[in-house]
Amino acid sequence: MIGKLTGFVGGIFDGFIFLNVNGVGYRVFCSTKTVASLPKGESVSLFIETQVREDHIHLFGFASLSEQEVFNTLTGVQGVGAKVGMAILSSLGLNEISMAVATGDNKAFTRVSGIGPKLATRIVTELKGKAGLLTADMMEMNPVGAATSVATDSRILQDSISALVNLGYSRTEAGIKASETLKLNPEATLSDVIRLTLKEMGKVNG
Repeated sequence: MIGKLTGFVGGIFDGFIFLNVNGVGYRVFCSTKTVASLPKGESVSLFIETQVREDHIHLFGFASLSEQEVFNTLTGVQGVGAKVGMAILSSLGLNEISMAVATGDNKAFTRVSGIGPKLATRIVTELKGKAGLLTADMMEMNPVGAATSVATDSRILQDSISALVNLGYSRTEAGIKASETLKLNPEATLSDVIRLTLKEMGKVNG
């Protein structure tokens, strides 16, 4: 089973590339974000997920193990095949996907071609317990930290997201920005996080 390929991009097409490896051209399906990240004229390495079916063998390429893991997690949801999984990775960044799941932002997934409200809800529902985004973020901010600190930070983040959503921001956008604020300011109070996040959002939107 192929797990990784290193070679030169021989051509970029709709949804896939040709990766030339020692004279052999492999057709590798990639997200548009992965394709955009590939350096031109240089050797590239892609992590490979091999899908074997009765009528075909498809190779899916990823710029990182994280992207591959998210793809496998997404395609584990009923109704999310490889094509839809790649469409999600092409439309949303890994942080956006994780935050959309963590905050229950179904609308983030409905922006992806081929995903309706029912499937979007199923994705969020089935992946909610698997994402572990908030816990992971809190542990990153408190690598040694006690459970009480993690719980407090998680509560501040959740309350910040709710406040920002009430001000008209999407759950995913609010979650990502508030999480970034809390990482940079681990001692911040709830009001501090909201104020600093709104300030940063104002810069972005402006």
